[in-house]
Amino acid sequence: MSSITAFRHQSPTPEYDHPRAGRRLEGNPKRTTWNHFTNASGEVSAGVWACEKGSWRIAFGPNKDEYFYVLEGRCRVINEAGDIAEAGPGDALVIPANFKGVFEVVEPVRKHYVIVDRGG
Repeated sequence: MSSITAFRHQSPTPEYDHPRAGRRLEGNPKRTTWNHFTNASGEVSAGVWACEKGSWRIAFGPNKDEYFYVLEGRCRVINEAGDIAEAGPGDALVIPANFKGVFEVVEPVRKHYVIVDRGG
């Protein structure tokens, strides 16, 4: 039987990383992920992500989309054409499959995320 995942009732072990050296543009921000849910196929994951100030290049594959909702802080997602989507507390964005650009953390950020990665 499937059960509901309530984030407030979980304490997942945090995972820490930094943007890869070849992708970093500003700083070397520590990123912390608390993954609360991954479905049986591994295609959907959801949790909380936090990051220090900095920026790096991102490139999503053809089968990966991310929705996120900013809880605190401020970030920008900038596409290859230079279009900027800025998000602060209460804002939500979707980064679509095949997206290439820059993720910039303007103020230390904490967000809920849902990633769908259909592999392939």
